[in-house]
Amino acid sequence: MEIYVRRAAPEDREEWLKMRKGIWNEAPDDYLRSDMDRILVGEREAVFLAFVDGVPAGMIEVRLREYAESCETSPVGYIEGWFVYPDFRGRGVAGVLTGAAEEWARGMGCTEMASDTWLDNEVSIRAHQKLGYREAERLVHFVKKL
Repeated sequence: MEIYVRRAAPEDREEWLKMRKGIWNEAPDDYLRSDMDRILVGEREAVFLAFVDGVPAGMIEVRLREYAESCETSPVGYIEGWFVYPDFRGRGVAGVLTGAAEEWARGMGCTEMASDTWLDNEVSIRAHQKLGYREAERLVHFVKKL
């Protein structure tokens, strides 16, 4: 099994959109498409796609943030979204993707990488921990209609 990772290109939009839907499945397609062009050409953000034996397997979206919870430096590399198709999970794809994201962040001058997930997303929490990420904080968001 060969895992290959490369930065996303404009011709990858439809495959990338499918993967975004795998993360944010309740978001409308128009919303998911709205920032794709900016991300593709952004200097402070990137998308990497993974292929297993030439078949699309997953993606990771990263960007630079000025701040991330419990980080001591700025800017910080931040995993904004991460997805691996179910057929490819448990085969090392996530590790290769996060490795590419971390290398990108190092190249942008970062010495820390951060991420987040929902409190009840135990699969994501375990995946982060398996890849060397430690839980930094738990956060509860509030909203009030005005």
